[in-house]
Formats: sequence, C-alpha cells, structure tokens
Amino acid sequence: MWRALLAFAVVGLSLFFALTSPARLGLDLQGGTRIVLETRDGPGVRADAKATDRALEVLRQRVDALGVSEPSLSRSGENRIVVELPGVQDPREAAEVIGRTAQLTFHPVEAAVPAGEAKKEKPDKKGSKGARVLPDPDAEGAALRLGPAALTGEGVKEAEPRFDTETGNGWSITVDFRGGASDSWAKLTGDAACEQPGDPARRVAIVLDDRIISAPNIQESVACKTGITGGSTQITGSFDDEEAHDLAALIKGGALPVPVEVAEQQTVGPTLGADAIEASARAAVIGLVCTAVFITVVYRLLGALATVALALYGLISYASLVALGATLTLPGLAGFVLAIGMAVDANVLVFERAREEYTRPRLRSRRAGAGTGEDGDEEDGTALDALRDRELKRALRVGFRQAYSAVIDSNVTTLLAAGLLFFFATGPVKGFGVTLSLGVLASMISAMVITRVLADWAVRRRPVRRRPGVTGLTGAARLRTWLSARKPRLAHRPGLWLGVTTGLVLAAVAGLVVRGPEWGVEFTGGRMVEYTTSRTVDADTARAAVADAGFPRAVVQESGDDGVSVRTEQLTDDQQERIRASLEPAGGKVSVERDEMVGPSLGSELRDKALIALAIAVGAQLLYLSIRFRWTLATAAVVAMVQDVLLVVGLFAWLGKPVDSVFLAAVLTVIGYSVNDTVVVFDRLRGMRRVDRDTPLPDLADAAVMRTLPRTVNTGMGAMFILIALAVLGGDSLTDFSVALLAGVTAGMASTVLTATPLAVLLERRHPEQRTGGSRRTGREARERKGSGAVV
Repeated sequence: MWRALLAFAVVGLSLFFALTSPARLGLDLQGGTRIVLETRDGPGVRADAKATDRALEVLRQRVDALGVSEPSLSRSGENRIVVELPGVQDPREAAEVIGRTAQLTFHPVEAAVPAGEAKKEKPDKKGSKGARVLPDPDAEGAALRLGPAALTGEGVKEAEPRFDTETGNGWSITVDFRGGASDSWAKLTGDAACEQPGDPARRVAIVLDDRIISAPNIQESVACKTGITGGSTQITGSFDDEEAHDLAALIKGGALPVPVEVAEQQTVGPTLGADAIEASARAAVIGLVCTAVFITVVYRLLGALATVALALYGLISYASLVALGATLTLPGLAGFVLAIGMAVDANVLVFERAREEYTRPRLRSRRAGAGTGEDGDEEDGTALDALRDRELKRALRVGFRQAYSAVIDSNVTTLLAAGLLFFFATGPVKGFGVTLSLGVLASMISAMVITRVLADWAVRRRPVRRRPGVTGLTGAARLRTWLSARKPRLAHRPGLWLGVTTGLVLAAVAGLVVRGPEWGVEFTGGRMVEYTTSRTVDADTARAAVADAGFPRAVVQESGDDGVSVRTEQLTDDQQERIRASLEPAGGKVSVERDEMVGPSLGSELRDKALIALAIAVGAQLLYLSIRFRWTLATAAVVAMVQDVLLVVGLFAWLGKPVDSVFLAAVLTVIGYSVNDTVVVFDRLRGMRRVDRDTPLPDLADAAVMRTLPRTVNTGMGAMFILIALAVLGGDSLTDFSVALLAGVTAGMASTVLTATPLAVLLERRHPEQRTGGSRRTGREARERKGSGAVV
C-alpha cells in the first residue's frame, strides 16, 4: 500500500511541476552568445573573488541597462565571469553590450591635435589614468590630447537619461557623484571653465576602453575655479533616445575594479538550437518506441507495464529538471534521452531475477504436482490458481529483493561519473551531468516503486493467474537456453581472452601514438566557426577562399549539407567577419551558425581538468568497488573500465574525430556504464560463492555470466536503440557523442565477459581469499543446507 501511495504522490507532483513550470533552455538550444571573462591583476589590485564580484555587478548594470532579454551573469571560480546573452548573434555586438570590459575615467582636455597624432602617441606609463591622445567623437579627422584622469567611474553614483519636455532641448544625461568624487568633478570642471569659450581645453573627456564616449563643453555659466558643485551635473547634446540610454548605461556602469579579458566565447544561431530540439525529440520518440516494443516482446505483460513505468520515468525526470530550475542544454538533452534507454536496466535486472526464481526446478515440480492428482485427474482449478498466484508473487518479490543490491551498486557508479561531470565540466556539458544524475535517481523510483506497484497489481488479476505465461516469467530466456546447451567455458581460458582484448587495446594505443588525439578548440585554445551557406560549397573551394582572406593554415571542413566549419588559432571578431565575407562569392548568403572561441590559458586548464576528471573517475570507482567487493573483483572491474575508455579514445584517434567536452561527457558515461555492467555479473558471482564454496571458481564465473548475459544484452539493446536514433536523427552536434557511446556500450558488454570475469578468476587464483573458521558458514548457507539430513 505504501508503495502505491508513494507512486501516486511522485507522479502527481511530477505532473504539477511539468505543467506549471517551463523549462529553461540553454543558449545552445535557444540561440545567443556566451562569453567567459577572466579577471586579471591590475596596478595595485589583485583579481580575487571580491574584485571579481565587484566587476560582475558593474557588468550586470551595463547589460541590464542595454535591454538584453533575460541575460545571465554569474561568477565561476575565483576569477571568471560567465555572461549569457540570449538572442545576441554577433560577437562584436556582444562585446559592445558588456561594455568592452574597460575602465571609465574622466580627463581634462589639453588641446586638439590632428587625427594622425593619435596613432603616433602612446599612452602614458601610468596606464589607463595617464595622458593620451584619442580621436575626437564630435569632429571627424580630429583628436584630443588628454591630461591624466581626474576621477574614475567608481565615483559615479547614478546616471539617468532624461528628456526635457519644458524647454524642448531634447535628451540629456544627469550624472550624480558620491563622496569625494563631487569635489574632484568640481575641480575638473572649474579648471576647464577658466579657458576661453571655443577652446578645446574648455571640454571634459569621458573615456571608456581607450575611446572617448563623450567630450562635453563646460557652459559659460560655470564659474572659473568653482566648477560644477552639488554632486550632480548634466550632459547635454544632440542625443536621440537610443544614444542617451546607451551613454547613461556606460557612465552608470562605472569602472571595472580589475582588468578582464575574454577567455571563452560561444555563439549559437537560433535555427541550430531549434533543429537540435526537434531532432532530439524525434530520436527520443523513435528510440522509446523501439525500446518499448523490444522489452514488451521479451517480457510480455511485465514488459508492457515497464514501458508505462518508463514513460512515467520520463515525466519524473523532466519534472525534477524544471522544479530545480536547471538549465536544459544540448548535451543535457542527449543525457535525458540516453537515460531513458539506461532506465531499462533496473527493470531488466528485476525481471531476469524473477524469471530465474519462477523457473527453478523445485517450483516447476510443485506446480506440476498441484496440476494433477494421484489418479491423474485434474484437481480443482481454484487450488492451482492459488498456487500460481503465490508463485508469481513470490517470484516478483524475490526478483526485486535480489536485484536491489545490483541496482544500487550500478546506479552509484553512474552517479559518480555524473558527479565528476558536474564538478569538472563547464558550460553545456555540466547540464549533461545534471540530467544524467536526475535520470539515474528517477530510474530507481520508476523501477523499484512504480514498476513494482504495477506488477503486483497485474499478477493478482484472475486472467493472469490462469495464464501465467503472459507475464513473461514462465519461460527461460532464449539466450540463456542457447548458452546452457553449449556451456561456454570462458573463465577456464582467461589467458586466451585477455590476450585478445590486450591486442585490441594495443591497436587503440597505436592510434593515440601514431595519429594522436584531435583535441577540440576547448582543450587547445583557438576559434571554431560554423557557417551556413545558401549554395553548397565543397571543402577545397572554401579552403581556398579562407586562404585568400589571409588564413592559409586554417582547418576548413564541410559541415552537414550546406555548411562550412573553419578552425584556426586566435581570431578577432573583425577577422572572423573577413572570413565570412570571403565565403560569399562561392556560397551566396553566409551566416554564422556556431562560433566558439577559447583562450589558450583556459584551453590548457580545461584539458588538465578533463584528465583529472578521468583519473578521479578511475580512483573513485576503484574505491567504491573495493568497499562493495573484494579487491580482486574491484581491480578486474576497473581494468575492464580503463580498457573500454582506451578503446573509445583510440577509435576517435583513428577516425580523426575531435576530442572535446561533449566527448568527455560520453567517456565518463561509458565509465559508468562499463562498471554498471560488470557490477551486475560480480554481484551474481558473489551471491553464488556465498552458498557454494565447493564448486571451482571458473565454473561459478561461467554460470554467473550465463545467468546475467540476457540482462546484459537486453539492457544494451535498450540503450542502443536510443543511441542509434540519436546518431542518425540527432544532427551533426550529437553524432560524435552517439558514436562514442555506441562504441562504449559495445565495448562494455564485451569487456565484462572477456576481460573483467577472466581477470577476476586469475587474481582470485593468485590471491585466494583467506577464510577464518573453516566450518563457519553464512546465514544464507545455513538456511540452504537446513533440513538436508546430513550427519557430521
């Protein structure tokens, strides 16, 4: 009863959140620009967390004032600021929106000079506060020589645009100063007021990012040496609405307390995100339908009920995502789809254990005895129904109980991998870790609570009791029957199978040595831009056009049916625009579909983090498995896991596919899946050894593999349906991700049988477990042997 109430409560809450809370889409799904800024130490100031927080607030004021729809600014680590600007497609526009990361200063004007002198004269050694020559914004071809800064933007308290309706003078900006800045402003304007009207020295320059954003004249009404007092001033001019609001936003933004530079930049077109959502949704529907049909064919009624539970699992996962306010990214969407296939695992584990229990010889003979009397006549059908009812209930109960430890162990290993993604990944890939974690937790609720409630309800129905075959539990799995007839002895020849897998690993390592990994832009630094063209352009033509634009060393490739990707080292926004223009003669209308830029320092840091994440993943899995199993089994599982990772990485090296953050997500998922698969076999082997110490370990290992292989194949098929759908229908952005996981799932199924199990047998032979108290038996052994009639 309590399970039914819990299931109804969870489903009800999930429906509520799913219907009332919209999903937050990441920039890679809705389109926009993402910029990661890195603060640097400035003169006399350290770029610590406090300085970065102050810079964050400055940037927030600028972005909010410029009207970007639903911007997001947050601090990442001690010295990074992540700025997300939905709808902003031009990186140059994005740079202007965040104020070009400069410090705001107010300078006296010393004289007007020709514009050519601005290029010759360099800033004073004092940096941003020193004298300089900058172009005059009010006179084309002229420049102004500025004195040292009299005050900075830190003294600005407020800046608001106002429209003068009384005098009709139009727009102006009212600036309020705080503290001692009022006196500094009065002195600056008082000194300028001493100059003759029309003299450039009677102007005051407001400088942002080595650019004069305004240089107003001091009115004749301002007294010499007195200046503008009262802590407030008004800047007038021929501003329109937009210019007044922009200038007020720049002044109000104030000075950044520390210099910042762009460490990473990513721009995604809106059509790419919409296509990704549509493709992923289509892949999810097709993959889920294929998985549902497969599990229903294999497990019949219980498979159909598991399909209902899977649908509810999808609802619970989605509701958890929106309830927590998590952002759904493209890798996160892939993780959500993939988790549907992986959620089959817990159901398959339970059904296989229940099927084993129901088809045990002792129970079959009991049902046969109940079906016929001593004289051969059929006994009352009610008694047979009651017996079948008890046996079905018992089989399900035992299946859920015996599968519980394997479900827990396998899900914990997947959660470890997902947790590492959350802590070490950045940007959209972190969303994959979130959705995968929520999916794992939701799958446990789906399988251990919802599926059990539905299954318990089904086996109580009279039609089911009369025809227990519809449950899918009455017949042995065909694969297990086939294996039983042939009795493979894999564990008896561990050296052979370990030699075969070692050869595969050497081939993968050769790929890493000969060709090396093709590190993505995130790990090397540089810029990768994907363009869409109205006319098809082949790679050679695009390569020649990019070379003519001045980038002969750029890596140019075709992307999809009507796209071109250009990857090069550090590239400015103007240079990127030049490349886009160079493609227009051959490609027609050219637009930026995706733009990623990563600084060299961030690239090396991300690469180091990826390697650290993999190392910690291996160590964490080994530690957890050593706690749950004997160290020999834990070591064998981790070796098989490392083998799977090497095979996937080596495959990508031979194929020349990029190793990027999305690939890292795939590899960490492979780690979780590989250990998940091995844990199920070792959990069965551990249980068999507890009740049977006399049978040789290789025989027990072969038996454990034979009993769990149907689960391995069925679970793998469920995941593969989803992955194949993602690879075929998910678009270019998800193809490599799906290929990596397909290779990892296949390698994981094989490594459990051909690497982990034989290696565990070898290690157990060389380091056998020391038993204390030779006659001591576990409680399970005592129960099994009780009543046997044996005498010692």
